[in-house]
Amino acid sequence: MNSISHHQTERNTHRVQASRDELVDLLARALREDGEVEPLKGLYLNRASSVMEPLHSVYSPVFCVIAQGSKEVFLSTERYVYDPSHYFLVTAELPLVSHLLEASRDQPYLALRLELDPTIVGSIMVEAGDVVSKKHTDVKAVDVSSLDAGLLDAVVRLIRLLEAPAEAPFLAPLITREIVYRLWMSEQRERLRHIAASGGYTPHIARAIERLNQDFDQQLRIDSIARELGMSVSGFHHHFKAVTAMSPLQFQKRLRLQEARRLMLAERLDATSVAYRVGYRDASHFNREYKSLFGLPPMRDMERLRGTARESISLATN
Repeated sequence: MNSISHHQTERNTHRVQASRDELVDLLARALREDGEVEPLKGLYLNRASSVMEPLHSVYSPVFCVIAQGSKEVFLSTERYVYDPSHYFLVTAELPLVSHLLEASRDQPYLALRLELDPTIVGSIMVEAGDVVSKKHTDVKAVDVSSLDAGLLDAVVRLIRLLEAPAEAPFLAPLITREIVYRLWMSEQRERLRHIAASGGYTPHIARAIERLNQDFDQQLRIDSIARELGMSVSGFHHHFKAVTAMSPLQFQKRLRLQEARRLMLAERLDATSVAYRVGYRDASHFNREYKSLFGLPPMRDMERLRGTARESISLATN
């Protein structure tokens, strides 16, 4: 490496570190206490001062960045880990399990996620002169990738707008488009097609995912869905799993169980009532599958979660 290249590398390293430091400061000022806020439409900020229970939730298409701390996310049995040097991308509505790996009072977990609007993604594709590939390519709808200097800079400029409320309505949409454009021009192009729903089998799987998310409590008829999409049953299974890492049946089961857990926590329903509400015909079958996913039978899991919540409230008020 010659001296000019060495100096350029050093400058880039300093630039990236300065941007990371600024992002930590900006998020720390925006979030004085643990929790989540949505300061701009589609932009969510998170802060946590301790490592908590794994969180089961359905992610919409999002771009996620960590300023401080680290996190692991599971798609079925596949594990993805990201930190301030990497971003996490989700390009379809998927049931995921997330767990903080690093978070403390001295160095709280600080992160943001930006919802990816299909209209904006489609617009970027058209304006970038995209030619739809005729190849039937399947890529997972999640990925972890390096957060380069240009993308990090755009993220920092977006978060700076939180301290310039008069400018935010005008500049935030422009910076959001820049972030999507930078993702599109990276190795994420094929994943972003999941959002814009063009090319290959993507529109078929995107429609199937949308339908399963809406009708998760209904009996799943694979042959009927495959026929509606113009696919064979085996082909539908293959391409669905290639995108989601789960079979359609596993995907539906995960959605049902996560909704059941949410309902029991939020509405304090009993396990039998919840089982039928989310589509199970046999309460004992529901109990077995619930324990398999969450590690405890429904009622014991509720006792543990409510106990954890009480402890968190107690720590926050002391």
